[in-house]
Amino acid sequence: MRQLLFLLPLSTFILLAAYFGLGLTKDPGLIPSALIGKPAPKFDLPSLMPGEKGINEHDFKGRVSIINVFASWCVPCLAEHPIWMQIHNNTSIPIYGIAWKDKRESTMRWLEKHGNPYVRIGYDPLNVFGIEWGVYGAPETYIVDKTGRIRFKHVGPIFPGLWQSQIFPLVEKIRAEK
Repeated sequence: MRQLLFLLPLSTFILLAAYFGLGLTKDPGLIPSALIGKPAPKFDLPSLMPGEKGINEHDFKGRVSIINVFASWCVPCLAEHPIWMQIHNNTSIPIYGIAWKDKRESTMRWLEKHGNPYVRIGYDPLNVFGIEWGVYGAPETYIVDKTGRIRFKHVGPIFPGLWQSQIFPLVEKIRAEK
């Protein structure tokens, strides 16, 4: 009996290693969201830009929209920013920005330096949008359909390969729906 006692820690180790090993094979950007397929949560943010119209969930109705949560302090946001500029310049897909947990002046300087791909930008320094939408961190990207339902969420930066292989085809599929 005593000789079999060593099997307990060994079997526990093997089970834990298998569990964590399987977890490492998953895409960290595909964090499940309880909001997929549901109407966009209500929110009302002021504009980042003084004197411009703010943003709320009604702005997304009637057309497929992309919502990008970003911040000037976010290194992955800077890494993905060129793809947003390309999408803005080469498609008619509206991209709405949410300046998340950032200083207004810092975000405005960042956009002036790197370009502004957004139709409008909501200013969320206190994480109001983030709480309602379940934001884990910047950057995050959502696709909202014509009826205002969230159809997709990606945590982490968007790069050309991901845009071309997954996101753009999904946007086109949703656009084609009646």
